[in-house]
Amino acid sequence: MDNNFGGVIWTNHALQRLRERGIKQGDAWATWRNPQQSGYASSKGAWVYYKTYPVRLRNGASGYEKIEVVAKQNERKQWVILSVWSRPVYETKKNTKSFMSLLVKRIFKKK
Repeated sequence: MDNNFGGVIWTNHALQRLRERGIKQGDAWATWRNPQQSGYASSKGAWVYYKTYPVRLRNGASGYEKIEVVAKQNERKQWVILSVWSRPVYETKKNTKSFMSLLVKRIFKKK
């Protein structure tokens, strides 16, 4: 991991959180660079950037995780990534049958 990845300054805290949480630095950078949402952070002058990514889970199911990046500009107007985390958004089951396919099976079920 690089403290100057993508032309942005990464604090040691942010890099440590990436390692602990198994988040790729490129995904965190892409979240900051092109977020789906953003808003004020609790820290003065900082912003939180959000982006949702599809993930494949260990059990073969698919789901989504939201990566959140906290960043602010320093006195030289350089962007500094302060922290990064992720959380699951929701999960869908593998091979889930659609409502219509279940309905058709029920209608044409042999008696």
